[in-house]
Parts: sequence; C-alpha cells; structure tokens
Amino acid sequence: MLDKELQLIDKYTNHYKTVNLKVSESSVGWHLDHSLKVINLVNDTIKKSKESEFKKEFSGLSLLTFTFGFFPRGKARSPKRVLPPEVILKEDIENQLKIAKEHLKSFEALDDNQFFTHPLFKQLNKRQTQKFLKLHTNHHLKIIKEILR
Repeated sequence: MLDKELQLIDKYTNHYKTVNLKVSESSVGWHLDHSLKVINLVNDTIKKSKESEFKKEFSGLSLLTFTFGFFPRGKARSPKRVLPPEVILKEDIENQLKIAKEHLKSFEALDDNQFFTHPLFKQLNKRQTQKFLKLHTNHHLKIIKEILR
C-alpha cells in the first residue's frame, strides 16, 4: 500500500536532524516520526473497528482534500498522540518504520467498512483510510524533500 512512501522514509532517516527554517520549523526527523505515528495509530485503530459500526457521513472537507489530493500546509494541528517527542532518536524512527511495514502487510485483509475516525474527516472506511494515509504521508515527504534541497 505505502511501499514507495516507506522506502522514502527509510531513505530520509539518515537526515533526521536536518532543519531548514525557510521550509519548516520542524526537522526531517519530526516529519518522519509524525508520519509513522499516524500510520501506526491509524492501523491500530482500524484493525480494532467493527465493520457493523461504520456510518457513512458526508464531509465536504474530506471530499475536497481527497479530490484535489493534498493537504494545505499549516492549516491543521496534529492531535497530541501523534506528535513526536522533544528529542527524536533515529532508532525510534527505525522501530516505528518496522512496525508500519508489519501493519501494512495485514491492511488488505481488513473488511471494506472497517474504519478510522479522523477528527475532521469523520469515519473513513478502509479505502478512504488508505487514501488518507497516502495523502498524509506524501504531504510530509514533500516537506522533507523541500527541507533537504
């Protein structure tokens, strides 16, 4: 599912301390750690969900985001549970990457209406969650590429 993105995360891990304040106040490591925390938390959540409890709701925000395929920078704030720690260690990023790879191996086996509830986008079923994870991860990878220029 996110094979290409996880390969890039692995590639950028060596640059985890790099900062470019013209692009972001946060380091490459912050963006990597945050992206992996989101992937892992969402996967933990969707696996525990019950397909029978999924309620399809319209969200104009998710329609716009998913249609245009990007997140505007600096508009949303991350929940505390997916914020990186003050001190980011390369080993922590590497461990989270291993967990993410394991999570994603079993993602396809999920039922179509197992879901993840996003604070702004509401309940996202398996297909929508997959798209969200791809968009979110690519959003941060794009920032990382700009930091490293």
